[in-house]
Amino acid sequence: MTVTKTVSVARIISGAFLIAGTCVGGGMLALPVETGPSGFIPSVLIMLISWAFMTITGLLIIEANLWMEEGAHLMTMASKLLGKPGKWITIVFYLFMGYASLIAYNTAGASLIDNAFNDLFTRDLMRVESCILFALVFGTMIYFGTRTIGIINTLLMVGMIVAYLVLTITGTGKIHPEYLTHREWSFSYYSFPLLLATFSYQIMVPSITPYLKRDPRALKTAIIVGTTIPFIVYLIWQWIVLGSVPLEGEMGLLQAFKKGQPATESLRAFVKSPWISVSAQFFAFFALVTSYLGIALGLKDFLMDLFSLKNKKSNNLYMGLLAVIPSLVFAILYPKAFLLGLEFSGGFGDSVLSAFIPVSMIWVGRYYKHHEGPLRLFGGKKLLSTIGTIAVLIFVIQIVKLVFPHTT
Repeated sequence: MTVTKTVSVARIISGAFLIAGTCVGGGMLALPVETGPSGFIPSVLIMLISWAFMTITGLLIIEANLWMEEGAHLMTMASKLLGKPGKWITIVFYLFMGYASLIAYNTAGASLIDNAFNDLFTRDLMRVESCILFALVFGTMIYFGTRTIGIINTLLMVGMIVAYLVLTITGTGKIHPEYLTHREWSFSYYSFPLLLATFSYQIMVPSITPYLKRDPRALKTAIIVGTTIPFIVYLIWQWIVLGSVPLEGEMGLLQAFKKGQPATESLRAFVKSPWISVSAQFFAFFALVTSYLGIALGLKDFLMDLFSLKNKKSNNLYMGLLAVIPSLVFAILYPKAFLLGLEFSGGFGDSVLSAFIPVSMIWVGRYYKHHEGPLRLFGGKKLLSTIGTIAVLIFVIQIVKLVFPHTT
């Protein structure tokens, strides 16, 4: 790895882990359930396309962000490059994605806290208590900024990796090769919206830029490494779950898909082991918290940019509260918001904000405003046209899923 003198290897790794932690979140718990009916091979191909798609769009955001002054967030970027329409589309979809994701993660995190209290103290928490406790502990962390969250996130990532390794090592011995031969290609494209949510990190990319001192090589390395880690994690996870859990039958993947159950429940049902039970709980908790921190940090910085606030402690506090409290209220009011929030965030939010908007900004910035910067992605207009077309198709797929739910 080649590193410039201005940015340390440790800081690049921390930035990559922040991106990876944002990607490896609650969506991973739904991924095998969503892709299981299509089969292992189709799911790998769709994952590969999604990984490349989301890595490229993140690099496009970096290219545009480096045209701006330090501290510019997506709203400022869209406003300067796309005018008022781009500005307001960005505001609406950013707030939609940010709050939908935080609501989903707060909802699922509260359930995990309730389970932990039940295991440790043999008493259940009220839903309001568990939601508030999750937001109080992890929501307050965003007040301390990117540097502190980067350290905390790295520690959480280590814990998640340990739990993940226990899960994979324990589950490897239960692989049934015949389960991996199932293929249903007509179902595979339905996974795109959720996969965009599982690889989503773009809304916090402008927060990484100043952290890595606007160094293009460091930023490019952090994004590529930060998205490749989740791809490898997802690949092994898919192999374990789809190879251990049958498609049909009680607690099978089809039943889990119809009921919206997380993959860990089916895995625990077919791989009976106390190690699986405990490590699945820890893995789910670490995955949710790392994503929550990354999304919350990005939303807080976006709100700072939206209201043109300087980076002061009081402003950090107010915008942090504005990010955390509304999502906490909705998490309390809508206990089943987890899967719905993730799917809408990917199919509608990411297809527009994480893909179509960056493509539009680069197109206008390069070919109409003739901006030059330290980073220019390959591919020219052909790549931009391809990414933009895929973004529109995924948006349409999400609409089709709502109007005509897939039946198997």
